Amino acid sequence: MEAIKMTADTDNRSYSVTGGQNIDVEFEEKPFDVTQAVVWVVDDDPDMRASLTWLLESAGYSVKAYSKPTELLDHYEPDCPGCFLLDLILPEMNGLQLWQALHERGSHNPFLIVSGQADVTTAVTSMHHGAVDFIEKPFKHTYLFRRVELALQRDALERRRRLANADFHTLLDSLTPREREVMQFVTEGMLTKQIALRLDISEKTVEVHRSHVTKKMKVQSVAQLVRLVTKHTLA
Repeated sequence: MEAIKMTADTDNRSYSVTGGQNIDVEFEEKPFDVTQAVVWVVDDDPDMRASLTWLLESAGYSVKAYSKPTELLDHYEPDCPGCFLLDLILPEMNGLQLWQALHERGSHNPFLIVSGQADVTTAVTSMHHGAVDFIEKPFKHTYLFRRVELALQRDALERRRRLANADFHTLLDSLTPREREVMQFVTEGMLTKQIALRLDISEKTVEVHRSHVTKKMKVQSVAQLVRLVTKHTLA
């Protein structure tokens, strides 16, 4: 596997990549705190692994690099935010098989596949498996940064979505069976009188249940309740 060799002039932020050309690197301010996330790199080529680690760390990312899949599987923590940068051709299993093994262990982290032996079929397969991108070697460092940043943003958004969904279900679990029935009918647009007839209870009782629902679900109005339920029903 061909390695990308890099040397640096850290004062001028200039990198020399095999192929000869000096490239100026600008590190843009990140939209969120990347120090809380990890980029897990798996590449069996020691030069490439060292180069990727150095390049990403120079850009402010926290990196954990491994030479083979089992090392990552032994150390990976599913609750840790971040993304995977996986070489396609690896010992023991390929990058896609490694991602599947991680997924079976509860990983939801986004992943990128890197390969020096790219073909259309493999790239399409990677994307169908959910890869953020299929990056062909050699690649520009700026493109790598953009794709890693996109993967980390996706991870952050997905974690916030899962947290919000968990909070919603916690609130939902606080409702009594009758309150759930009333909430369902309310969010379907039924009027108090219609709900009372459907449940064979008084309109006043419906209003009491509806008041309990809005308080327990932490909303101020029926409109907010409808938006909340719709959002998490569609999520």
